[in-house]
Amino acid sequence: MKKPAISDTPILDQLRDRWSPRAFSNRPVPLESLRSLMEAARWAPSCFNVQPWRFIVATRDGGDEFQTALSCLVEGNQKWAQHAPLLLLVAAQMNFDDGKKNPHAFYDTGQAMAHLSVQATALGLFIHQMAGIVHDKIVQTYGLPDGFETVCAAAIGYYGETDSLDGKLHDMEVAPRARRALSESFFSGAWDRPAAV
Repeated sequence: MKKPAISDTPILDQLRDRWSPRAFSNRPVPLESLRSLMEAARWAPSCFNVQPWRFIVATRDGGDEFQTALSCLVEGNQKWAQHAPLLLLVAAQMNFDDGKKNPHAFYDTGQAMAHLSVQATALGLFIHQMAGIVHDKIVQTYGLPDGFETVCAAAIGYYGETDSLDGKLHDMEVAPRARRALSESFFSGAWDRPAAV
């Protein structure tokens, strides 16, 4: 299923075609594609190049690792994410190497995820990022060291069957995509004054 963004001006195909489905096929993600996703995230920009992001990777063919990662999602996300062939749990190092707080850690980790999601789209993959995770369980299960915080999770794979989703999940899957108008997000001269571009 395709749900291209209806943009007011042309954008890259990968940005236009990226969306966050919940219907995943169990078709495995090839190892070379997984490495490509990781490489895209690795080259994201970060404050002082500290690269605060860390990823826990769990593939369906990895046995119990997948079920362990899945159990770190809230129940509502487990219902559909269980069908994806690949799960990521994402954490950020909250301090610089000298121990000072890094106020940009989450922002930079978000950039790494953005790079990863664009690369996924270029490879014909879909990614659905989730805030619905069990933070304490991730910390305990994977032994996150002090100074690291959980950020999100992501299900990655090929698109499945829309009809595999029930009720509200199905309705969300087929609903049209929407965004605020540019004038509501881009300002110039004063807050809430639309940029004159």
